[in-house]
Amino acid sequence: MAFAADEGGDVRSSRFDVEAVVGYTLLTGMLLSLALLAIGLAWHRATWGTFRFDYILPATSVGDFVVTDFAQVRAAPARPRLLVNLGIAVLMLTPYVRVLASMLYFVLIERNVKYSFFTAFVLAVLTYSLFAGAH
Repeated sequence: MAFAADEGGDVRSSRFDVEAVVGYTLLTGMLLSLALLAIGLAWHRATWGTFRFDYILPATSVGDFVVTDFAQVRAAPARPRLLVNLGIAVLMLTPYVRVLASMLYFVLIERNVKYSFFTAFVLAVLTYSLFAGAH
């Protein structure tokens, strides 16, 4: 959370700053993705003695890829490939979550109708592009 300060350096309010929201969102997504990838790769290396994964990703949309991975999380026990796939999915969804966080910031905190509309439009386009895939 960023604080606004007057010219004397005193903190006058404790409102959120959009740059801080965006920065923390991107940092969290990147670190979570890195952790999932590292754990999946280390587990695969410990099990099979190599970092190489022998599988082909089907031509699909990002949304279908993510939905399939989360369905596998619920249905199957954890395995290295699933962790790596989830790391990739988190990395791909991080910019989407960043736009969602920006939109929520403009709607709930700033109450700025113009920026709320613009970010909602960008979010709608991103949502469409996530699920309108390589069918």
